[in-house]
Amino acid sequence: MAELKFEITKELGVLSENAKGWTKELNMVSWNEREPKYDLREWSPDHTRMGKGITLTEEDITALRAILNGEAPATDGDDVDEEMIL
Repeated sequence: MAELKFEITKELGVLSENAKGWTKELNMVSWNEREPKYDLREWSPDHTRMGKGITLTEEDITALRAILNGEAPATDGDDVDEEMIL
């Protein structure tokens, strides 16, 4: 299996820490030398090991922010049932 390359380009914040010192963080991460994306996952204290997580584009983050603020996310002309997102 090919080696996974990553670089944390910007540390945005720590959401929580568990008893073993692993932290759930929101960072900007470049995976395999690609454009950095928002990344939410758990990291070991030295950032050499990671848990499962998700990566989000700028558009995803904008939609997530709207949802968390109780607003309907902007769409590209698609009809969205507001009940589905609340």
